[in-house]
Amino acid sequence: MGTPAELARYEQRFRRAGLPLFIEDFSPTHDIFTRATPLLGLVFLAEMLGATSFKWPFWVNLLAVLGGLAVLIAGFALLNKLRGRPFWSLPTRFGIPELATFVLLPALLPVLSEFQFRQFLGVAAGNLLLIGLVYAVVGYGLIGTTIGGLLRLGTELAGSVASLVRALPLLLVFSLVLFMTADMWQVFAGMPAAFIGFVAIAFALISNLFLILRLPQELDRIERDAKSEPPLRKIQRLNLSISLMIRQWMQVLVVSSGVGLFFVAFGLLAISRHVYELWGISPGSWSHQFVLLDHPLLLSATLVKVASGIAVFTGLYYSISLMTDATYRAEFLDAISAELRELFTDRIRYLALRAEVLEETRN
Repeated sequence: MGTPAELARYEQRFRRAGLPLFIEDFSPTHDIFTRATPLLGLVFLAEMLGATSFKWPFWVNLLAVLGGLAVLIAGFALLNKLRGRPFWSLPTRFGIPELATFVLLPALLPVLSEFQFRQFLGVAAGNLLLIGLVYAVVGYGLIGTTIGGLLRLGTELAGSVASLVRALPLLLVFSLVLFMTADMWQVFAGMPAAFIGFVAIAFALISNLFLILRLPQELDRIERDAKSEPPLRKIQRLNLSISLMIRQWMQVLVVSSGVGLFFVAFGLLAISRHVYELWGISPGSWSHQFVLLDHPLLLSATLVKVASGIAVFTGLYYSISLMTDATYRAEFLDAISAELRELFTDRIRYLALRAEVLEETRN
């Protein structure tokens, strides 16, 4: 017969895999916000500074801080009383009343001290954004997925490098041609670094679109192969899709970083200050020149921008290839299919074990 301890081990595995929504009866009030209680409590107490003012002397601000702290503590203590909990206890669940108190009560302090209604809206919006962030990070297992990806970084790196080596002939055809053209350098030399970041974000969104369009078919196939019953709920499929997206981002980041470093090194050897002058290109906001084997090398802001731009293009190509090219798709999806089949098998055992435990509890 199953035991709660065995059930907890399965649930812990789902969390470590970044799939907390595989846990049945996973609840925001008990499983998400309660895990973030230390963070929410720290932010809640820090916001008592909203009762202070730069115009006041130190002793007045000190009294305002103590008064703000008293208001915050009294507010939650009163909520405890209304919710039937001990007056001074910490909340064991975060429902709508607790979350509303967290959002609105600290925002009232600037209103009480200086009638700052605009600051009230800013604090309330910030708290609401923090709640949404906590829900996304904890609820969809982003921490577990990221940590799991970092623990598998060696394997991910080896797979990404192997894919990159196979893709190099095609990548070099257009990447080297782009890199050795004056137009490419002139475009990136005059582009602010923030714009390159915007381009990278835009390309990441495009690659995610390809992944989103392809994932449902692949997840259906893996579910059928694993004979997973009952079928995943929509929220569980979303949790799994987000986990796979993060893994793809990590692989693309490895490939893009490798390409960027390659072109920085290649540019050091191939693009001298004389070439900059011939192309009419400025080295940018900073540059460092040094000598290697009697050959002058120039590391510049423009070189880093051009290498970063080509790395972004390469990352887009690689991420789309993961979903459209048969070879890359097999490498990316087959590498995780075995893990997913194990997780689906564990889910079947977990559901059966959970049914046994619930039956024992009823009897």
